[in-house]
Amino acid sequence: MNLTRRDFLQLAGIAGAAGFFGPGAITSAWGADGDPYEIPDYGNVTLLHMTDSHAQLLPVWWREPDTNIGLGSALDQPPHLCGKWMLEYYGIPMKSKDANAFSCLDYTELAHKYGMIGGYAHINSLVNRFREARPNKALLLDGGDSWQGSATSLWTKGEDMVGAQNLLGVDDFVGHWEFTYGQDQVQHLVKQKLKANFLAQNVFSSTWNELVFKPYAIHEVSGRKIAVIGQAFPFTPIANPRYLVPDWVFSIHPGHMQKMVDECRHQHKADVVVVLSHNGADVDMKMASQVQGIDIILGGHTHDIMGPKPFTVGKTIVINTSTNGKVLARFDLDVGKGRINGFKFYYLPVFSNLIKPDPKMAAYIETVRAPYQDKLAEPIAVTESLLYRRDNFNGTFDQLLCNALIEELDCETAFSPGFRWGYCKLPGETITMEDVMGQTAITYPQVTVNEYTGAEIKNIMEQVADNIFNKNPYYQQGGDMMRVGNIQYTFNPDELIYHRISDMHISGKPVSLSSKRKYKMAGWAPVVAPVEGRDVWDVFAHWLKDKKTVRVDRLDLPRLTRNMENNHGIADPREYGL
Repeated sequence: MNLTRRDFLQLAGIAGAAGFFGPGAITSAWGADGDPYEIPDYGNVTLLHMTDSHAQLLPVWWREPDTNIGLGSALDQPPHLCGKWMLEYYGIPMKSKDANAFSCLDYTELAHKYGMIGGYAHINSLVNRFREARPNKALLLDGGDSWQGSATSLWTKGEDMVGAQNLLGVDDFVGHWEFTYGQDQVQHLVKQKLKANFLAQNVFSSTWNELVFKPYAIHEVSGRKIAVIGQAFPFTPIANPRYLVPDWVFSIHPGHMQKMVDECRHQHKADVVVVLSHNGADVDMKMASQVQGIDIILGGHTHDIMGPKPFTVGKTIVINTSTNGKVLARFDLDVGKGRINGFKFYYLPVFSNLIKPDPKMAAYIETVRAPYQDKLAEPIAVTESLLYRRDNFNGTFDQLLCNALIEELDCETAFSPGFRWGYCKLPGETITMEDVMGQTAITYPQVTVNEYTGAEIKNIMEQVADNIFNKNPYYQQGGDMMRVGNIQYTFNPDELIYHRISDMHISGKPVSLSSKRKYKMAGWAPVVAPVEGRDVWDVFAHWLKDKKTVRVDRLDLPRLTRNMENNHGIADPREYGL
């Protein structure tokens, strides 16, 4: 039986109304652990954190990567742990509910057992439950990338997600992909629609060098002052088109962050300083080592699992809270005067089949999707294999997309961006137009065709690789390696730029570095300047319709060098020839 996500939501509502979400059902589903969301009272302040929902209002499938390579100080440390290494580090049993949430192992089998994750109606039920248990003690903080990633968010220019955030009761919010709607739309939504504080201590106007947004918010909770400082994605004009934010300057700004921390501590007498960040996990950890006085960094951008126990850098607690609504993080703090006396931390997977959807949010979601329902539900093809994106190198969804670009545009090879958003489809499921948009919904979707020499192709790949695998976190942009179609190469992440890639082949033949030999290459998502071209979702959907049924038996993965064979960020070294 293949349920649409709308059918699933309706079924979940019926199940909840029939009492299937009572204590007995929870105990039966979760065994001796009982209700995983029943949390004992502790302390006087609660922080709830979600991030990188990528506009997924409904529950989705989400598989963790099987490759997330750590280098330098990040070697074999969270979040760069995959497969058994992740489970062993956190003491999680194989094939358990948490194994399904936190690792890639046995994903399809466990997904069928434990169901989809996330969904704003289900998240809202959890948030309401925690707020009712802790009246006037809880803050809900959204780490960004909430307005982009779906068809409806693109078609409403983020307004559907602002409505969901307002219903959810988000207190503070930071941004990244939000900026790709352009300066005017961001300012319109922030000033006219959004109820939450939109915070960014690191975004300045290029003309006057003044802060564009509030740098922080001060909340009084249980008689204590909680400062929340916002950190927007610092590489927005590089990773995304500069022309969308021409008057704004972004940077990491650790010096200004220190100034903001000191201002919160001394001028506002904050008892706790929290940074709500969209830096990415490795950048957050480096910032924690440089900026004094931060108690907690609630991080996003890299979609990493950093639980069920937090990571500590000096005196600063650092977490990253996954993506697609998969996890709700909770800190219960015992806050004294000027300090945290103690805390308890909970990393809570949002298993939507165990949580009754909030009726107000469910009704809102149905209403906001209604004008687009027929288009969203359009069947495109059926997949015979698991489709996923998140991985350091090619995912199966990306492989299909590269294959589509090559065949539709009659090219020898293709590049596809190393985006970390884009949910999964299980074997046997129908790929709908909504699913196509769930992998491609951006404001600069044009497909391009260019001719490049072998040297130019290698140079492009080397530049992208340095943004991912530079050992200095401040030079990392936090995505994954660009996806390639019909390119074979050897890769050494541990090397320096221009030395990571070797032994390149296209169509199984050695790449010519001669300036006379050029390769016809397709790509999409041009960041330098606006271009004319077909939208990538149209190209992808047309190709899928022609195929009717698709599967991925081979990925264009690089051959990794032997120094990577024991890296705990690789779940299965055999996939890379190790």
